[in-house]
Amino acid sequence: MLYRINGRRPTTSALVLVLGVSAIALSGCGDKKPKKAKAPAAAATVSVATVASQPIARLINATGTVSPWEEVPVGAETGGLTAVSVNAEEGQVVQAGQVLVKLNDALISAQLRQQEAAVASARATLAEAQAALGRARELQAKGYLSQASLDTATARQGTASANLAAAEAARGETAARLAQTSVRAPVGGLISRRSVTKGQIVTSGSELFRIVRDSRLEVDAEIPETELGAVKAGMPATIYSDKVGETSGRVRIVTSEVNTSSRLGVARVALSSMGGFRPGMFARVRIDAGDQPALVVPSASVLYRENRPGVFVVDNAKKVHFRRIQILTSTGDRVAATGLAAGEQVVVEGAGFLGEGDLVRVSAAAAPKPAR
Repeated sequence: MLYRINGRRPTTSALVLVLGVSAIALSGCGDKKPKKAKAPAAAATVSVATVASQPIARLINATGTVSPWEEVPVGAETGGLTAVSVNAEEGQVVQAGQVLVKLNDALISAQLRQQEAAVASARATLAEAQAALGRARELQAKGYLSQASLDTATARQGTASANLAAAEAARGETAARLAQTSVRAPVGGLISRRSVTKGQIVTSGSELFRIVRDSRLEVDAEIPETELGAVKAGMPATIYSDKVGETSGRVRIVTSEVNTSSRLGVARVALSSMGGFRPGMFARVRIDAGDQPALVVPSASVLYRENRPGVFVVDNAKKVHFRRIQILTSTGDRVAATGLAAGEQVVVEGAGFLGEGDLVRVSAAAAPKPAR
């Protein structure tokens, strides 16, 4: 059909031009080819292992500060006297009853001699009163002495006896004060601190020394709350330091409180021998918690990203997802960890080449099986 343009019929040349343009357009459309769909990424071939619960030797590592098992302060029971000799130093091991400080006892010794003289006088007075009472009783029995005189003699004898007891008590007090001028170690052990010097005037109750009872030390080992439940009193431990070597020990007690800021609990580990350790030193502790059930994976499956351990877990769609774990202990080719569930599959061989969400194909040579 030919249409009129502005009321006119189109010319032959115009029709030829229109038909030529249409042909070119149709030929251009025919040359276009449909785009091909992008091919899916090839699945990586990997080997896997199944997370399994197995008994494994549990070693719990901790750090802490060496402290005395029990520290005994040594003070002066009498005061106002000068220390004339100091017989012990810090770091020295002393025996119970050993004289640590000698105080000036000249005044107290003089008082003791005076008290002894008073006792001797009171004893003589008592002897005289007893003799007088004996004679008075004989005379009163023969009728030569009145009852009143006998009563007087009896009262004198009682007074003399009481005076002797008072003099002896005063002498005992002075003797005790004299004994206190020799400050002795109440227990045996290591002297951890000395606070007295020769020539110092010592006041009553002032602290002169501190003694680590029986030279027994322990480490206040700080343990994460996640591992604290596995530590029990009596478990063997090894305490070591880069400077003084190592010694054996045993868990004495596990405290019931966990620090709210650090989430660390404390296990007090007693050292079997002091060795070169001293109070205040830093030490490392390795506690043998024995064989305990734990979720185990092969060591080769563990990767470190941002200095934190993790594994690639395979889901039902054969895609992998990186999961952070916390390693409890490692023994050779096995790792006990938290953050996994029994029965899950983790990538072993090929894990280092994977990324989050990658598709994998499990090799036939490494069928899923429990980790050994």
